[in-house]
Amino acid sequence: MLSVLVCVSGGGTNLQALIDGVESGLIRETKIVRVISNNKNAYALTRARKHGIEGVCVSPGDFPDRETFHQAFLRSVEEAAPDLIVLAGFLVVIPEQIIHKYRNRILNIHPSLIPSFCGKGCYGLKVHEKALERGVRITGATVHFVDEGTDTGPILLQKAVEVRQGDTPETLQRRVMEEAEWTLLPRAVDLFARGMITVKDGRAEIAGPEMMKQ
Repeated sequence: MLSVLVCVSGGGTNLQALIDGVESGLIRETKIVRVISNNKNAYALTRARKHGIEGVCVSPGDFPDRETFHQAFLRSVEEAAPDLIVLAGFLVVIPEQIIHKYRNRILNIHPSLIPSFCGKGCYGLKVHEKALERGVRITGATVHFVDEGTDTGPILLQKAVEVRQGDTPETLQRRVMEEAEWTLLPRAVDLFARGMITVKDGRAEIAGPEMMKQ
């Protein structure tokens, strides 16, 4: 049974996609053991409680400095003893000690086709604003492993989404979530749970016939 810790800052729609995937059996042999948010008012914590999942808040604002926060965050992660950490809209930089300890066991969902519209400062609606400003015809979402950079880890899954005439950042954000994020993230966790993923030389590979489904 794969133990998953989910980190999220806001409403938790990607968390809900994971919860639904686990409960429906789409994500096999997996249990979400804890949800951590940096925001005590995040609706994601309510979603967790509704499904019997422990939800905790670890906020930088509750600590005197970043190092103390990092230590508390690390303790909260280690208490859950996860096999996999999923960042589902988590707007906090992950401490390097966690990246080192959970190398190739931290997944992030990003609302663009990396390497487009990613990196420092590109999150949330800002990603979709940049895509519309550039005038791209295709955007999408990416699931990747987390390393020490910002959106620079090995790419696991991607899915394209068409940009439509008249799109606003809000409408594009919603369609990227519905058509890409909410399908990619559950699939990524299921693949991990089944041992279908290998990471070598900075590249993530999917074993066997699953590779053909990308």
